[in-house]
Amino acid sequence: MEAIKKFLLACWADDQVRLAVYALGRMGLAAVLGGFIGYERQHSHRPAGLRTHVLVAVGAALVMCTSEYVVLRMGGTDVTRMGAQVVSGIGFLGAGTILRKGFTVEGLTTAASLWAVSCIGLAAGIGFWAGALIATVVLYFVLNYVKKVRNKYSSIRTIDIGVNDAYHVSERVAEIFHTCGADLRSLEILFPDDSGPFLTMSKDVNKVLRARAYIRSEGDLALIKESLLGLEGVFDFNVES
Repeated sequence: MEAIKKFLLACWADDQVRLAVYALGRMGLAAVLGGFIGYERQHSHRPAGLRTHVLVAVGAALVMCTSEYVVLRMGGTDVTRMGAQVVSGIGFLGAGTILRKGFTVEGLTTAASLWAVSCIGLAAGIGFWAGALIATVVLYFVLNYVKKVRNKYSSIRTIDIGVNDAYHVSERVAEIFHTCGADLRSLEILFPDDSGPFLTMSKDVNKVLRARAYIRSEGDLALIKESLLGLEGVFDFNVES
């Protein structure tokens, strides 16, 4: 037993072995924290989900562990140099999640979450675990609860309308929004599986019209709902919360 203890202490005295153990813990933490944020994005049906966020976080953590290893082996090298390239270079991945649809731009929040997760990975990779944990909690709170508060008090609403003939119904839908005093910003056609868990999905629904509109009051929203559900070919209606 004493021999094993001496062997372990001798291994721990080796800087590279110690760094390998630290790297395992740091990249493991980065994977958990990145996955925590990625699960929220995937649950919200965003283009970058669980796996993408985990890969970004672990990759960023690896960069910082590698920087520390280079300093250990070569000495005198700036440990922050490689990490700085991650902060600036993650933009290309975020840009791939940003889409322009009609008059709206989607994916900015997911792009920002990827950048933030890369920073969380850098913090975990250098051993600043408290900062990585705090940032993850704050980021998750912002993605989940700030959105709900914004939707509650914002006049821009996202509405899913279940229909069986999107092309013929869409013109009537636009007319109803206009008649009810709403400013229709965009109207896109989705398959039911792409629309998220917002509709009950009647068996008659084969397409979903997703509308984003400026609606002045709850009364106008109720009038729009009543008018749309009374329209032939419309079977379901839901306002994203």
